[in-house]
Amino acid sequence: MASNMDREMILADFQACTGIENIDEAITLLEQNNWDLVAAINGVIPQENGILQSDYGGETIPGPAFDPASHPAPATTPSSSSAFRPVMPSRQIVERQPRMLDFRVEYRDRNIDVVLEDSCTVGEIKQILENELQIPVSKMLLKGWKTGDVEDSTVLKSLHLPKNNSLYVLTPDLPPPSSSSHAGALQESLNQNFMLIITHREVQREYNLNFSGSSTIQEVKRNVYDLTSIPVRHQLWEGWPPSATDDSMCLAESGISYPCHRLTVGRRSSPAQTREQSEEQSTDVHMVSDSDGDDFEDATEFGVDDGEVFGMASSALRKSPMMPENAENEGDALLQFTAEFSSRYGDCHPVFFIGSLEAAFQEAFYVKARDRKLLAIYLHHDESVLTNVFCSQMLCAESIVSYLSQNFITWAWDLTKDANRARFLTMCNRHFGSVVAQTIRTQKTDQFPLFLIIMGKRSSNEVLNVIQGNTTVDELMMRLMAAMEIFSAQQQEDIKDEDEREARENVKREQDEAYRLSLEADRAKREAHEREMAEQFRLEQIRKEQEEERE
Repeated sequence: MASNMDREMILADFQACTGIENIDEAITLLEQNNWDLVAAINGVIPQENGILQSDYGGETIPGPAFDPASHPAPATTPSSSSAFRPVMPSRQIVERQPRMLDFRVEYRDRNIDVVLEDSCTVGEIKQILENELQIPVSKMLLKGWKTGDVEDSTVLKSLHLPKNNSLYVLTPDLPPPSSSSHAGALQESLNQNFMLIITHREVQREYNLNFSGSSTIQEVKRNVYDLTSIPVRHQLWEGWPPSATDDSMCLAESGISYPCHRLTVGRRSSPAQTREQSEEQSTDVHMVSDSDGDDFEDATEFGVDDGEVFGMASSALRKSPMMPENAENEGDALLQFTAEFSSRYGDCHPVFFIGSLEAAFQEAFYVKARDRKLLAIYLHHDESVLTNVFCSQMLCAESIVSYLSQNFITWAWDLTKDANRARFLTMCNRHFGSVVAQTIRTQKTDQFPLFLIIMGKRSSNEVLNVIQGNTTVDELMMRLMAAMEIFSAQQQEDIKDEDEREARENVKREQDEAYRLSLEADRAKREAHEREMAEQFRLEQIRKEQEEERE
């Protein structure tokens, strides 16, 4: 058995002869040949230099350099040169054994183990994977090679691979797996957010809408109705995958591309639509009334249930402003805002503070340090294409509502009307400074709604974050938590300062109380002494009077 020192010398000689720089690979090759340097070298570069023969039998080793008569063996031979001695027939069993390579190939939720000789090619690995995965070689990309992408004809030996290797397969040209065979992947997709880039064909306008993987195709179509005023039954779509055959199907299993998918929507031409248009042009009130009845009949004809029709009707009634223009009382304006928000998006929404912005400051900042909270200001704009999605899917998400109610005071304002916008900018300039006011003033309509995160400080109020409407639930939650982390650090400092200040005040109060008690004690002693002196004086007077009477 070779000692550690011998092995280091053998390893150095082996690397020098073969040019293999990877130490792990070199040690693996030597261990396969029991640290026999000659056998290991022949295994890498067999018979290239005529060092050894690999045939069994008694043929002599050619060449005069190894003639025993002309070169008698010395009595002692150094170990470093003995490795290159001619090998007699008894050592010819060192003929190179094939080197086996182990590959673990990952594809989605599967791992496939492949064992091959290093004389095989990359293409042979793909052929084995084709049988295991039922994926054509032409659709398969084998990744994970340390040298970068390789050709199918590349011999594994030329890549100088270690014994154990990890690879992975990509299939960009194949559709996603079905939910039945990939339940884990589907569950992951349900938690992902998809960006739908929807083009409105008639007006050539593009909407970027974020939806969770659990949202249904029907929900997408209803949101598009809010943006385009095209009823669901009249929407004509292009771009949905063939697998998206049911509107109740969630986006995660519909087969759309992740993270972005492009769609086109237009208005469907139909006899019902033509009839509606002709009836709208009629001035007969009864004819218009009949048209409404036809609409409901058409809804059944197109497979739209009553709930959807009434949902569209309520959506069409969403014309009331979120906030009255030129409202004199901010509390009354916020009451209307809350009522209208609930009617549009449901009762699961943040609790909006009813009162002025200054009152919200008092509630959030000007209390004991332990009771302070961050202030979240929601700025609404009805004309933004992002408003409906942001409110219904982000702001009304249960996780967001719960987190805001626990850690924030939430105040809202509607910037749709110019008068209300100007009023808020005045408040913003007064409380946050001209920089923040200018930032809000320069925001485009489609960048609304905005979510401002405010932290109160001793001398001023700091805007920690301005969140635009084109976000997701996860990103919104992440940014709220990041702001909360900053606030918590500041709050701990404030609590410490407040506790120290209260401790100092308590000591001062105790000292003042002790001083007051001391003064009272001194006064009591003085009064007692005065009473005693007065009593003595009185007694002395009585004694003198008695003596005078006796005389």
